[in-house]
Amino acid sequence: MLRLWRATINTRNGLAFAIRSEQAVREELCALALSVPLAWLIGATVMRRVELVAAVAFVLVVEILNTAIEKLADRLTTDHDPQIGRVKDMGSAAVGVALLMSGAFWLFAIAERIGAF
Repeated sequence: MLRLWRATINTRNGLAFAIRSEQAVREELCALALSVPLAWLIGATVMRRVELVAAVAFVLVVEILNTAIEKLADRLTTDHDPQIGRVKDMGSAAVGVALLMSGAFWLFAIAERIGAF
């Protein structure tokens, strides 16, 4: 139980730091909060609603991982390093792909709701 408690505290601390230090995390948390009522309106089934919220949560997860990569890279060196720049770019690309995936899920759900499928 103690290990579970400590893991919970570490999770809370990590999320709190990400919220304080990254505007993108705050924006994606807002998007996640908005996705719950919107998914209820747009999702044709309960499973579709869960999928829509999970897609937005996935973007948040990838953003937090990208933030961790960027913070670690900045800790390694403050000098411009092309390899570190590429690593940061790959983290950013991961966020971009997650956003595209989430957007595709939402567009599909909207099309399904209006009867396009």
